[in-house]
Amino acid sequence: MAIEGVFAMNVEFRTKLDQNGRVVIPAPFRQALGVSFGDDVVLRLDEGELRITTQQARIRRAQSRAERYVKGGPSIVNELLQERRREAAREEP
Repeated sequence: MAIEGVFAMNVEFRTKLDQNGRVVIPAPFRQALGVSFGDDVVLRLDEGELRITTQQARIRRAQSRAERYVKGGPSIVNELLQERRREAAREEP
């Protein structure tokens, strides 16, 4: 089971649910997710499968999806900041 930053989709590990409903996430899986003891994870039930991820991974995925819709060119935020600075400069005595 080689984990080099990208986790192979076909890697599986069998485990058992304990009496309290807990499951141990094997160390290579935790390393691939970049989580350790005490970290928060996000659980999602998707078509009968339990998916475990991190909030950071979800944010990266959302940003990647959003990039398809962002056109290149000047930053709207930078344009707004420049406009506000020009207005503030005009208002100074």
